[in-house]
Amino acid sequence: MELFSFYNVENLFLPDPKPKHILDPTKSGLRNWDERKYNDKLFKIAHVFQLMKEENGTLPFMIGLSEVSGRKVLEDLVELKPFNSEYGIVHYNSMDERKVDVALLYDKNKVEVIDSETITFFFEIISKNTGNYDTTRDVLYSKVKYKGQVINVFIAHLPSKREKDINKPKRDFILNEVRTRILNIVNEDKENVILCGDFNENPDDENLVKILYDDAHVKVLENPFQQLFSSRNYSTFHYKSGLLFDQIILSKSFFNNNNNNGLLFQNAEIFNSEKISSRDRNFEGRPFRTYAGTRYLGGYSDHFPVFVKFKD
Repeated sequence: MELFSFYNVENLFLPDPKPKHILDPTKSGLRNWDERKYNDKLFKIAHVFQLMKEENGTLPFMIGLSEVSGRKVLEDLVELKPFNSEYGIVHYNSMDERKVDVALLYDKNKVEVIDSETITFFFEIISKNTGNYDTTRDVLYSKVKYKGQVINVFIAHLPSKREKDINKPKRDFILNEVRTRILNIVNEDKENVILCGDFNENPDDENLVKILYDDAHVKVLENPFQQLFSSRNYSTFHYKSGLLFDQIILSKSFFNNNNNNGLLFQNAEIFNSEKISSRDRNFEGRPFRTYAGTRYLGGYSDHFPVFVKFKD
């Protein structure tokens, strides 16, 4: 059995240097983000995967992460138990204004990375004087090999829903670009695809339904999180609304029972263990987050991780 996981870890930044002046803005944008809080956060994120291993008998062989800032935080993370420096990192700095990126961690004993690149998106010029483009988080693409089987992994953290969803056209554009690439891989190369991320859309939203089909309306991808969402399972919350923005979408090849040599999909889950859930009775069943606005709570993340289970 193998697990593939995705986790939005909520602002994993290096600790801020001490400000020279009390009103100086911090690099992270977080309040009083110091060494102690950073180390506690690292320990907690690692502990989530320790808990996942205890419940399922194995660590994920690949993990997609979002809201990480720079490679150093990932290097610090994989040194900790249960990773014990056995995990490799695929990461590129994106041009995102908040300097948050996506990344891939992989078990070096099981996975070989053949190739990787970022898919970068530039939108309208925001200042004609400087020629600066509006940029967003990159989509990370990795081509890996597992037991001789090629798997193409896309990790995304799409622009958020805010201010009457002004970012929707950007999400539409990014997902359309990713869809084009996936169709080439599935139809031309006949290879496996995993698309995961925080899509800032639910599984029943138009974009995430459209991406499952090719231009002839033949289904090429499966989203096992559709069923979880329809039965009111959520990975994050906004006010009173439960959301399932965190998803892992798979090519049909993972559902082919005749595929004797490869991974076979078993089930999809939201890892909403009580141990990483809110301690506040008013927010029971929700993730225990690190910050609520500027108030430090000392939790794990404002998202639960999600994973899919494969027979191998």
